[in-house]
Amino acid sequence: MEITANNIMLTLAALLSLSVIVGKAGNKFGMPALLLFLAVGMIAGTDGFGIQFDSAEAAQFIGMISLSVILFSGGVDTNFKDIRPILAPGVVLATVGVFITTIVTGAFIYYMFHWLAPEFAFGWIESMLLAAIMSSTDSASVFSILNSSHTGLKQNLKPTLELESGSNDPMAYLLVIILIGILEGGGNAMSTELWTDSALLLIKQLLLGAIGGVAIGYATVKVINRLRVDNEFLYPVMVIACVFFVFSLTELIGGNSYLAVYIAGLVVGNCKLALKRTITTFFGGFTWLVQIIMFLSLGLLVNPHEFVNMHIIMPGVLLGIFMILIARPVAVFISLLPFKNFTFKARLYISWVGLRGAVPIIFATYALTSPGVEHARMMFNMVFFITILSLILQGTTVNRMAQWLGLKEKLKEKEFNFDLPDEITASMQEMDVTARLLSNGEMLKDVTLPPNTLVIMIKREGKYLVPTGNTHLYLSDKLLLISEEEKHLQSLIESF
Repeated sequence: MEITANNIMLTLAALLSLSVIVGKAGNKFGMPALLLFLAVGMIAGTDGFGIQFDSAEAAQFIGMISLSVILFSGGVDTNFKDIRPILAPGVVLATVGVFITTIVTGAFIYYMFHWLAPEFAFGWIESMLLAAIMSSTDSASVFSILNSSHTGLKQNLKPTLELESGSNDPMAYLLVIILIGILEGGGNAMSTELWTDSALLLIKQLLLGAIGGVAIGYATVKVINRLRVDNEFLYPVMVIACVFFVFSLTELIGGNSYLAVYIAGLVVGNCKLALKRTITTFFGGFTWLVQIIMFLSLGLLVNPHEFVNMHIIMPGVLLGIFMILIARPVAVFISLLPFKNFTFKARLYISWVGLRGAVPIIFATYALTSPGVEHARMMFNMVFFITILSLILQGTTVNRMAQWLGLKEKLKEKEFNFDLPDEITASMQEMDVTARLLSNGEMLKDVTLPPNTLVIMIKREGKYLVPTGNTHLYLSDKLLLISEEEKHLQSLIESF
């Protein structure tokens, strides 16, 4: 087929449409949508319909842009009140946990290949590099699966997993860069100076990344709140610009950009922001778009025939099972030793939701583009195979495992899909009509409400009513209340 602008647009439209359709179908059978996006890319690629895409640099760039948006959006959707109690364990999992996973997995890789396939045996540094590439959990996969499940988790597990997956990329990224640097330079891996410099680099990256994220996050809030434009849809455009500012400026000062965009998202999401609903709604769709494009491009980059052989499948299955059942649990249980607020079952669940996804594949492209990594293509295929294995085994059982361990709880769904703009300081709450509420009469005017509190809407049998004082109330009714003081609403709900 001749390459023209029209053909490119047609192909892109077909890929995006197919991704949405298979993603929707996959949800019915408990399949992670991101796994299906990868599959679409693989089917459309060289071994399928023949779309040629073999640029690791392009895939790396697409991944970098996509991850910055995904991490920022994940931060925006995270309530800081939820992560405050689990901030310390989340950070330890994101740093110490990644390091332990790398060491344990790297040792297994070294001995496994020497025993199973001596002709492909990796050295110690290459083994640790492959382990570091796969050491972090994937934010796109975790955010997507947890947010699409519409179920709650006990013991603050959801914010813990989201915080870990959103903030563990810097540690893994730094280990990958250090190990690639050793391979390229032929340096002494046991050098004290090397590891001292690496430790200082880690501290610098984390510190400057955090500072850059907080500073530019607050700057973004000020810019958005002072922006005066007639078209409200320009506000999300400005936020996207700020996301890219966070990423690029943090990179320029030597900080970790992935950490910075996640922290900036936390700041923006937990501050008063003009047109916040418009911005979050836009980012919801935009995040899905970049996720689809990222997974499609990674699927196109791989050649399935390269890893459908025993040199990849046998070591890949052994390594994947080892990471799921041994390396990840060891890292989680050691990292969480100082924290007594997690039960044994909660630690087991955190161990199970160590999903691999786009991030390890993107990190593998750094090895592909490096001249010093001898087995880079084999590493890439191994990482891709293990990512698929992880999404199939772990991604499809996230909710089932929570139910088996007794950690699942039902979320109370909102009856009224309505939020007040941040400019309005009043509070809203939903409330069920109870027999006690109707003890003084069955009309709205008979209900004693706190000062400056109104019932602004009633939901009855799927219909929404605007009430008056003479409106009759029934036990199945749902009320939407508004008050100038949130404490008034809480006291009313607790009373009835």
